[in-house]
Amino acid sequence: MSKLLDDAQVAAYRRDGFVSPMRAVSAGQAGLWQERMARSIADFTARFPEEPGQRQPPARLKPYLLFRWAAEIVRHPAILDAVEDVIGPDILVFHTTLWWKKAGTEGYVPWHQDGTYFGLAPHEHVTAWLALTPSTLESGCVTMLPGSHKQGQLAHTDISDPAIMLSRGQTVKATVDEAAGVPVQLQPGEFSLHDTMVLHASAPNRSAQDRIGLGISYIPARCYHTGPTRLSATLVRGANTHNHFDLEAEPKADMDAAALAAHADSLGRFKKASETIPEMSLVH
Repeated sequence: MSKLLDDAQVAAYRRDGFVSPMRAVSAGQAGLWQERMARSIADFTARFPEEPGQRQPPARLKPYLLFRWAAEIVRHPAILDAVEDVIGPDILVFHTTLWWKKAGTEGYVPWHQDGTYFGLAPHEHVTAWLALTPSTLESGCVTMLPGSHKQGQLAHTDISDPAIMLSRGQTVKATVDEAAGVPVQLQPGEFSLHDTMVLHASAPNRSAQDRIGLGISYIPARCYHTGPTRLSATLVRGANTHNHFDLEAEPKADMDAAALAAHADSLGRFKKASETIPEMSLVH
């Protein structure tokens, strides 16, 4: 029996590659997380200034290793219940990105598949996208291409456009029928799930409010990294039944010494792996 999703929602995920919306917490709780997020990112940036030209500053990558608010979100029972419904009970957090589009800015995400640069097998990871502020058409919500996950891994290329928010500007080479895209609009505290192979994108934020959401990449314990670098991940439910990753510790306090060290180690491994994944040459 499913824990959160009903049969129709599970079927929609299998058929379309995504399902939405589900509610994790109240809008009020999402607002509290958003306030804590803003303070913690400001504190981190004050200590470790952002480098010019960074698409995603370090504090926005794997923030669950740095900050208590993010550690709470990735372990929230409602989100994990939905994830368990599609990938099973032994769940690791592999990666997480804080998607923060400032109001009225040009940042956008081109059509791509999440799995292109992760180097994971099998392709069973699922991304939960939790809204901390409204994610609407005007603010540049995520748009999904239904059924595109069934095409498997598609060829991508790296685009140098500084407005692209992805780490390497990764963009699918194939022509996308944008008219077939489905906008996934979310209110604070709601979340969506999408398959690692589904094509998705998001437009610039044309609203008067920042669009902020946390994208959490969950994997079943049976997944493994195909490259030579041993990566780390966080066990959030069940058991680490296959020992494919070194387990990451939960931060005891925001940006304490242990949290900073764990975060730096994990991002260092991830960067090294992204440059050496053997089969990535096949998608360019």
